Amino acid sequence: MKIALKIVALVAIAFAAACGSAPTPIAETKPGNAGRAVRDDLDNLVVLPDTVTRAVSLAPNLTEIVFAVGAGDRLVGVTSYCNFPAETASIQKVGDTLKPNIESIIALKPDVVFVSTASQLETFTKTLNEQKIAVFVTNPNSLEGIYKSIEKIGAVFKSQSAGKLIADLKARVEAVESKTAKATKPKVLVQLDKSLFTIGRDSYLTDLVARAGGISATANIEKAYAQLSKESALALDPEVIILSDSSDNKEPSDVFRNSRALKGGRVYRIDADVMSRPGPRAVDALEQIAAALHPEIFKK
Repeated sequence: MKIALKIVALVAIAFAAACGSAPTPIAETKPGNAGRAVRDDLDNLVVLPDTVTRAVSLAPNLTEIVFAVGAGDRLVGVTSYCNFPAETASIQKVGDTLKPNIESIIALKPDVVFVSTASQLETFTKTLNEQKIAVFVTNPNSLEGIYKSIEKIGAVFKSQSAGKLIADLKARVEAVESKTAKATKPKVLVQLDKSLFTIGRDSYLTDLVARAGGISATANIEKAYAQLSKESALALDPEVIILSDSSDNKEPSDVFRNSRALKGGRVYRIDADVMSRPGPRAVDALEQIAAALHPEIFKK
């Protein structure tokens, strides 16, 4: 249960704040020698040195994005949850996403700290700002939001590869969407853990299910993540159940034992790390969900 709860907490925290959508430039040059500024998902202009050489990531999805845009060698601190890619093993750990060690972060003297939540952000930001350390917040709740996070983090590092990465991801998504566009859309329940935590309207996973050719059974829940009651879960009667696969989330909740999903043998497992991280590997999750929902289309 602990692993699943960590996953639920990480996923939920990643989407705790509302996403900014200001139609303003992502990066701005500051006058004189003040460096430059990049706008984060809370619409803050984050002032950075001209070249960012030292960064700390406080979420696994952000660590994966930093590596994906070619700046992994500039990470000097990550969380104990950051386990992908393999190179993260040699980077200093600064606590976990829920309880970062502020003293360790300050000692690393980063130019910027990446966070994916507004939780405790006010106190956290104040402490780091007093040390002249910038805080950059991301908060994607859809694939478009993930693309934007990649673009912005790429701008932080002046990445030359972020644009191609986004284009490649979009091409893979469009390939899935074109194949499933005319397929019958099954009713899908995503089970994050056996205590009936699932996704809601504001989760990027709801977007993934739709793009994969399904209909999330819980898309009408007006939040990103929620815990269902047994009665409401029973009433959903999903045709397909997707499990965020972890050691304590291997089987559907007992409440679904008479559901169409179990009667039809339509329960699928997708690695929890792939499912729970709104970064480049979200497209891996999309492709796996689509293959589960429409095996007749994606069978080799």
